[in-house]
Amino acid sequence: MTNPLAPASVAPAETPDTVGADSAWILAPQRGFAPEVFAARRARVADALRAAGGGIALIASAPAPVRSRDSEFPYRQDSSFFYLTGFNEPDALLVIDSRGRGSADQPGSTLFCREKDPLRETWEGFHYGPVAARDTFGFDLALPNSARDGHVPDLIVGTAVIAYPLLTHGPLEADVARWLRDARGRRRVTTPGLVLDLARIVEPMRQVKDVHEIARMRTAGRISAQAHIRAMQASRVGIPEYALEAELLYHFRRSGAQFPAYTSIVAGGANACTLHYAAGDYVLRDGDLVLIDAACELDGYASDITRTFPANGRFTGPQRTLYDIVLAANEAAVAATRPGARFDDAHQAALRILTQGMLDTGLLKRDAHGSVEDAIADRAYARFYMHSTGHWLGLDVHDCGDYIDTATPSDSQTEAPKASSDAGKAAPRSTLLQPGMVSTIEPGLYVRRADDVPPEYWDIGIRIEDNAVVTDSGCTLLTRDVPVSADEIEALMRGT
Repeated sequence: MTNPLAPASVAPAETPDTVGADSAWILAPQRGFAPEVFAARRARVADALRAAGGGIALIASAPAPVRSRDSEFPYRQDSSFFYLTGFNEPDALLVIDSRGRGSADQPGSTLFCREKDPLRETWEGFHYGPVAARDTFGFDLALPNSARDGHVPDLIVGTAVIAYPLLTHGPLEADVARWLRDARGRRRVTTPGLVLDLARIVEPMRQVKDVHEIARMRTAGRISAQAHIRAMQASRVGIPEYALEAELLYHFRRSGAQFPAYTSIVAGGANACTLHYAAGDYVLRDGDLVLIDAACELDGYASDITRTFPANGRFTGPQRTLYDIVLAANEAAVAATRPGARFDDAHQAALRILTQGMLDTGLLKRDAHGSVEDAIADRAYARFYMHSTGHWLGLDVHDCGDYIDTATPSDSQTEAPKASSDAGKAAPRSTLLQPGMVSTIEPGLYVRRADDVPPEYWDIGIRIEDNAVVTDSGCTLLTRDVPVSADEIEALMRGT
């Protein structure tokens, strides 16, 4: 597939496998981070390998998936491979060697990739090739894929540790097994005695975003917000869901985003009560709410926005009542997202607001469910709110990172042990928030029609989702360029 980071106007014959003073502008990525950013990340992996005893790490690019026969899906790089390389082509392998000294003779980073092939580029578009990849992305050494079997076993010999992603890269695991057999077949050599899951090194790094990543996510959020505004302005009674989806996708691409970050959810009326509903043929009716959960991916980084608005531009009374409850829950969760708080604190803050709202509106009956605390303890709320209030966001829309922090003692450890088989054990707590973490905040209410539900609330589905980056003093929302209050939404749809 054509590399979206390479200029499409450059013909294969004009892209030699060298980079000189006159040709560097051709091969340099038009967008993306400086090579030094990726080199620093690889250095951190090397430090982790040295701390474990010294060794090598291997990670492969994502395969190019076939859609049907000789038709392929648009190529999307493996997130962790991209995080460490910036290289956006398939059929590539990165090796990080903790013994390397940053030279071609003793490389700390080696990339294996496709050779330059002008004929193939005629069909598929620009490919870097080893020399240009080395010079453009800052690897110590780059070699053609044909050199893997002869080179990697040499790197394995003499190491104590080998790290690669476990149970996620099947072809790479088969390659590693073959390379280990090759290395162990040699006499009087040392081969790794410890296998590490590379994800346990890279994913904690990815969980805390740097300034470059946050800037890219901010831009993605801005593009997505403008797309939501476009959809609100295009909404009217009689328009099908797929037409609003088209407005979103058009704006994503025309604004420079390479992909939607996930399958867009455009749900009118009762369809909004289906959490992962895909835009269909349903035609919006007078009195419907429209729930849109859609956002773009920009240079590998995702945004994730949900807004709910009236198809005709004006909330009904019951719709407004439930909408304001969800918005209050969103605001409570935002206030709970700050350094030193726990990931789950935002969910608990939103949950109290939502459950109180369910009791106040009669969605939950007080005589059956009691107080807010009782309804939460019994999970009575789950009938109308069945998901968490957020997830990590980054290179993946559901990004990597732990949600449970088992390393931090809970408050219960200070209490006297209970008389049970679990005496003295502390219940795990959710992850401690720190600056640079990015999560979604997305409370909702989903009310299907039922005999025991007030009819005025039937078939109402509402979710309000924003993206929050934890700062030194609280959090900043990356997605508020699109209106969120009911009054602002109605004003936008009126054109005032």
